[in-house]
Amino acid sequence: MRAWPVLVGIALWTQAACGQADGDRVAKLDAIRTTQHARFVEQLDALHRDVDTLSAPDKRYLRFLDGWEANYEGRYPDAEGIFRDVIASTEDDALGTRATASLMNNLNQQGRYAEAYAMATRAGDALPGVTDPLARFVLLANLSQMLTFAGQPEAGLDYAEQMLKATPAGQSPCQAMVQKVTALEGARRLTSHSAELLQTIESCSADKQPIFADTMSLILVDRLLEEGKLDDARAAIDRLAPVVQASQYYPHLIDLAAQRARLFDLQGNVAEARKAALATIAIGHAGDVNEALRFAYRILYAIEKKQGDTASALDAYEHYVIQDQGYLRDANVRNAAYEAAREHFHAEKLESEGLSKENHILRLQKALDSKAVETSRLYITVMALALLSIVFWLVRTKRSQLRFKWLSSCDGLTGIYHHQHFMSEAERELRLLEKRSGDSCLVFLDLDHFKQVNDTHGHAVGDAVLKHAVAIFKGQLRTADLLGRLGGEEFGMLLMDTPRLQGSVVAERIRVALAGAPLVIDGAVVSFSVSIGLACTDITGYDLPRLCRAADAALYRAKHMGRNRVILDGDGFDSASLHRA
Repeated sequence: MRAWPVLVGIALWTQAACGQADGDRVAKLDAIRTTQHARFVEQLDALHRDVDTLSAPDKRYLRFLDGWEANYEGRYPDAEGIFRDVIASTEDDALGTRATASLMNNLNQQGRYAEAYAMATRAGDALPGVTDPLARFVLLANLSQMLTFAGQPEAGLDYAEQMLKATPAGQSPCQAMVQKVTALEGARRLTSHSAELLQTIESCSADKQPIFADTMSLILVDRLLEEGKLDDARAAIDRLAPVVQASQYYPHLIDLAAQRARLFDLQGNVAEARKAALATIAIGHAGDVNEALRFAYRILYAIEKKQGDTASALDAYEHYVIQDQGYLRDANVRNAAYEAAREHFHAEKLESEGLSKENHILRLQKALDSKAVETSRLYITVMALALLSIVFWLVRTKRSQLRFKWLSSCDGLTGIYHHQHFMSEAERELRLLEKRSGDSCLVFLDLDHFKQVNDTHGHAVGDAVLKHAVAIFKGQLRTADLLGRLGGEEFGMLLMDTPRLQGSVVAERIRVALAGAPLVIDGAVVSFSVSIGLACTDITGYDLPRLCRAADAALYRAKHMGRNRVILDGDGFDSASLHRA
C-alpha cells in the first residue's frame, strides 16, 4: 500500500494528545506543544528549573512531556526510556495510557515492529477499560494508524470510526477524519470525488491544521492521477506547491515532487518528467526507501530506455529495484510482526482462560470433598463427561464441514484457489467488469525449471518452493485480486480494475520480487525465477477462454524467449533483455 500512514502517523502523533489547560502549569504547557512549539521548549526548560516545587504527579507529567519532545526531535532511544519510566511509575491511568500509545509509535518509528505490534495487540484488548476521553482518543488514533500501516486497513477503519465518536469536547474532528481517509485509501476505496476525502481537506484547512490538510490533498492528487484526470491533478499540484514549500515538511516535499514527475510522465512531457524525477531524487536522503523515490527511478528508467541510453537506464533500474524490494521487505516485516503478535496474544489468552477454568474445577472439587457428597460428585462428573463429549462431537463435525468446504475451492498444498474454482470466480468477475467497462488483466505464471528443483532437492523442497512463491504473490496483490494454482508449478492471477500498463508493472514487480527472494531451507539456497504471460481486456475483451489463450500464448513466448521475463499479449517488451544488455 502507499506510504500515507507514515505521513499521517508522524503528524498525528504530534497533534493528537494535546491536553486542556486547567490552571496547572504542566497542563498548560501540554496544551501548546504543537501550536507554539518554540514557546513550549522555552517553558519546558523553565519548568525544569522549578522542578522541586512540583508535586509527584506533576513531575511524572513533566517526564512524559520530556519523552514527547525527545520523540519530536528524533531522539527515539531517549524517548523510549522515558515512556517506559512513565508507564512503570505512573499512578494516573490516563497518563499511563498516553505513554503506552506514545511508546507504540516510538517503537514503530525505530522499525521495532514486533514489540510495537505486541503492545498494540494488548492495548486493543484493554481499550474497553480506558474511560479517560483524551487517553482513549490517543489510543484509538495510534491503533488505527498502526493497523493501517500493517496492511490491515479494515481494522484501522474500525478504530478510526471509534475515534470519531470518541473525539473529546472542543477537539477538532480533523485528526479522526484523517485516520478514516487513510484507512479507506489503504483499502483502495477512495476516488477523487469521495465525500470523506473532500470533507476532510475542508475540515483540516478550516481548523488551521496544514500538515493534515496537505496530506489529504496529496492523496487527492494521487487519486486524480490514477483516474487520468490530468488537468485537475495539475491544478491541484499548482495550488498545493506553495503551501508545501512554506511548511518545508520533508515527506510532503518529496511526495509532491514525485507526483509532479508522474503527471508529466502521463502527459508525455518527457523533458519535464525527467526534470521532476531528478528533483525528487535530489530531495531524498541517502539510504531512504520510500514510494516517492520508487516512482522517480521507475520514470527515469522508462525515459532512458526509450531514448536508448542503456547505461543510464540500467543505473535507474538498479535504484528502482532497491526501492521496490526495500519497500516490499519493510511491508512484509510489518505484516509478519502484526500477525505474529496477534497469534501470540491469542495463545496467551487461551492459556490464561484454560488455567482459570482449571482452577475453577479444582475449587469445585474441594467443595464437594468437604461436604463428602459422593453421589453429587459422581453426577457432576458424568454430566461433565457428557457435555465434553457433545462439545467434542460438535467441534469435530464443524471442523469437518469447514475442511470439506475449503477443499472444494482451494488447493490443498498452497491454500489458494484450485484451477476449477479460480476459473469460475474469474469468469464471474469478468462479467461484472464488462457491465461497468472496467479494466482487468489475466496473468499466467510458470516457475522456471521447476522439475530441476524436484530432481535436485526432492519433492518436499519443491512443495516449499511453491508455498514460498505463493507467499510472495500474495504480498504483491490486493484483496480484490484473484490468485489460483492452475496445476503443477503454474499459477493464474486476475488483477481487478487494472489497466494494461499497471498490470505490466505488477507482473514485473512480481517477477523481480520472486527472483530476488530465494528460498533458504536446511542450509541450502534454492533460487528460482518465473515466466509470466499477461493478457488484458482492453485488447482481448472479457471472454475468459480468449483471455486464457492470449495469456497462455504470451507465457509460451516468455518461456521460448529464455524464461524469467514478462510478455504482454501483442507486445514484445520483456525486462530480461535489458539485464542481458
